Amino acid sequence: MDAAQDQPGPLSDEEFQQFTSLLRRYLHHELDQWECLVTESAHGPLYAFFTNKLPAGWTHESFRPF
Repeated sequence: MDAAQDQPGPLSDEEFQQFTSLLRRYLHHELDQWECLVTESAHGPLYAFFTNKLPAGWTHESFRPF
């Protein structure tokens, strides 16, 4: 288990703001074309996919801005 799994419960408002700020910074300065990440949870693996192109079959309205 990683350190993030040691923290029970959802993110606080402050933690969520920090998360979105760091994610935005990462996406603007580090993402080249795509990034695929996986982490384990109590319910099995969780997958995250970041891309600089709209995935086929998806609309822009499918995404929540942050």
